[in-house]
Amino acid sequence: MYSGNITEVQGITAAHMTDEKARTGCTVILAKEGAVGSVDVRGGGPGTRETDAFAPINLVQQVHGVCLSGGSAFGLAVADGVMRYLDEQQIGFDTGVAKVPIVGGAVLFDLAYAAPGKRPTAEMGYQAAAKADGTPLAQGCFGAGTGATVAKMLPNLQPKKSGFGTASMKIGKATIAAAFAVNALGNIYDYKTGDLICGYTLDEQTNAMKKMWNGQNTTIGVIATDAKLTKTQAHRMAMLAHDGYGMAIRPVHTMHDGDTAFSLATGKVEENPDLIFAFAAEVTARAIANAVWTANQ
Repeated sequence: MYSGNITEVQGITAAHMTDEKARTGCTVILAKEGAVGSVDVRGGGPGTRETDAFAPINLVQQVHGVCLSGGSAFGLAVADGVMRYLDEQQIGFDTGVAKVPIVGGAVLFDLAYAAPGKRPTAEMGYQAAAKADGTPLAQGCFGAGTGATVAKMLPNLQPKKSGFGTASMKIGKATIAAAFAVNALGNIYDYKTGDLICGYTLDEQTNAMKKMWNGQNTTIGVIATDAKLTKTQAHRMAMLAHDGYGMAIRPVHTMHDGDTAFSLATGKVEENPDLIFAFAAEVTARAIANAVWTANQ
């Protein structure tokens, strides 16, 4: 298992809400003082919120949080609760007449694993935002990773259990960290050794491609740093996180995945952006591996 946690990034707080009976949940990652944010969506079937506001060509320079949730598109409601909490705290983009929180969101499809009709709610989002702090974020079957599974190409075999993982690295003066709910169609590998962590063999995979299960999947998460980045540089960091997907997930970014990576830069320290970029893929691959390891402990 790889070390570190996304809450080690200065300016980042986070919390899960987990409904164990319903087998679903949500994860909220906040930057209450604001962060430069961006996003990169690579999967063929995403479910997202406010991604246009995170685009580097658009107006807003500071964002305030990201919601990750199960429940497919129903789970986007979680962000309403986070918005309500941040509004009560007077946190948001100042429009002159009101402060509007900028909260991105992405969802994964866990409806086949969750209890029928049970999805994360706005109230769960509010509760997660209210309890978000700097304590280490739990890994395994928690939050958005509660109902996550992987290795779903074989319709005649049971998907493997996955969950939520996080990892961090100290790079010069800065910290870079990742936190991901891993619900991929593909297998999960340890990027360092190339070993299969969770999934099926190459022969099984080859046969599976001929009769691939058209299920719904997705790996969603956040890569964050306390280094100062521009919005364009934050977008580059989100793009590089997807290289980490490719290091840890095979196949990746299929038409049946909604892979989405948000990025947050809190700007607490000065560090060479290229140094941050150099480790973006690696810390993402570590978090993805941790999601599977901790879910199966």
